[in-house]
Amino acid sequence: MLRALDIRDMLIIDRLELTFQPGLNALTGETGAGKSILLDSLGFVLGWRGRAELVRQGTAQGEVVAEFELNEDHPAHTILAEAGLPGGEELILRRVNTAEGRKTAWVNDRRCSGEVLRALSETLIELHGQHDDRGLLNPRGHRAMLDDYAGVDGHLATVRSSWSEMSRARKALAQTESTLAAMRAEEEFLRHSVSELDQLDPQPGEDAELDARRRMMQGAERIRDDVARAFSLLGGDGAESAMADAVRWLEGVSDNAGGQLEAPIAALGRALIELGEAQDGVDACLRKLDFNPAELEQAEERLFAIRALARKHDVAPDDLGTFAETLRDRLNRLDAGDADLADQRAAVDAAQTAYDDAAAKLSAARQKAAGQLDVAVMTELAPLKMERAVFQTEITAADPGPDGIDAVAFTVATNPGAPSGPLNKIASGGELSRFLLALKVCLTGNDSARTMIFDEIDRGVGGATADAVGRRLAALAQGGQVLVVTHSPQVAARAAHHWRVQKHVTDGQTLSTVVPLAEPDRVDEIARMVAGDTITDEARAAARALLQA
Repeated sequence: MLRALDIRDMLIIDRLELTFQPGLNALTGETGAGKSILLDSLGFVLGWRGRAELVRQGTAQGEVVAEFELNEDHPAHTILAEAGLPGGEELILRRVNTAEGRKTAWVNDRRCSGEVLRALSETLIELHGQHDDRGLLNPRGHRAMLDDYAGVDGHLATVRSSWSEMSRARKALAQTESTLAAMRAEEEFLRHSVSELDQLDPQPGEDAELDARRRMMQGAERIRDDVARAFSLLGGDGAESAMADAVRWLEGVSDNAGGQLEAPIAALGRALIELGEAQDGVDACLRKLDFNPAELEQAEERLFAIRALARKHDVAPDDLGTFAETLRDRLNRLDAGDADLADQRAAVDAAQTAYDDAAAKLSAARQKAAGQLDVAVMTELAPLKMERAVFQTEITAADPGPDGIDAVAFTVATNPGAPSGPLNKIASGGELSRFLLALKVCLTGNDSARTMIFDEIDRGVGGATADAVGRRLAALAQGGQVLVVTHSPQVAARAAHHWRVQKHVTDGQTLSTVVPLAEPDRVDEIARMVAGDTITDEARAAARALLQA
């Protein structure tokens, strides 16, 4: 509920403080007194797009502050939480516009964007008038209005859940199809590569081992002769024989040498042992240097094959085994792809069936509610002197989506047999006002979260019709808050609270102000609305009669 509106230096308003009440609040005044400026100022603080030049001439900036009272479950709390703004029972919006056109906004003393203000405004205010493009005249919102009237939250939640599940299943299927298509394009490459790698079966470290063996075999012929000659010199006909002879000769004369030969004889013994080990090592080398030339050819062929595959697949030779496993896994997934596709297509079909069923139930509920709404609106139109008009909620097929398969539009025909069409295309100004009011009466239900504003919705009607408009506005305001800008005395008389908007000239400047009216002042104001500039006793009597009716 809108509790207060504080306006400073906006257009022809220098300073204005208004405190609003629950129920029906009426704003009256002569044409041009500034009633539209109040709505422009309220729209400004709510972030609506409106006039470009709002700052009062000669001032540095204009400012509007709006104070709202929020109940515990008001939808504005969700927006505040998502935006990281402080909440509570009191919501204060403040917006400043400089003379240069720079705009700055605050919510509960915290800076915020115009987008946040506009999102909040959707939960705070409903503006209805003959040129209303934010509410009932906007066909894009008709389906949501019908759903609120029908109370199909459960059906709608099921449809949205089914749509999400179907979208997920379709996305998964498309991704699998795309992946398999890409894999099938390289299927021949995968199968050939896996077969080639499996046939070669390269092992980690094999490249280095083959390279070492190849180098050894390539150098074997060059070094074997030298190694063999060295072996012969170390053997029985060489160093070993000579050293053995030397030992025998020295041992033969050792006893006569007075112990001088014992150390040399021992050293030669150790040398013979070392010589034997050297002979064994050289002999082992000779055996290794003995190879079949075909073995060198085989080693080279395998080494070159491993390195060729590594270059082909741009991996290290030691990583060929791991790479083969990767290709084999892709090939296995390709082979299992048809089964996966079948499962996912079945999941899509099941999700589609669930969505179709849920959407059909929602559509049926909408069709039923549309008929009830049409009857209710027609019932409301009769007291508004439009008993010959026809209101119809048209439901047509729409592309499937998260909100179902229906497009909804409110259409009217002003006379039986006349073609029907959109509200704002068919009805005249006065007729449109009454259509909007009748529709709003039927759609409002128990929703009192938002303040409803009707801007001269009673234009073009008078007498009993205007009285019927006033009664319905008063009914709408029960348990909530309605602001009506009106030129109709019958409507103003139904208000629980009444303000008069008036202009005055101060120091050569035209300024607008708003005056709350007590009962005697209300009589005079309604009498002015009845009689014009000259208020007669008869006009006052008529005003009193309207107030007491």
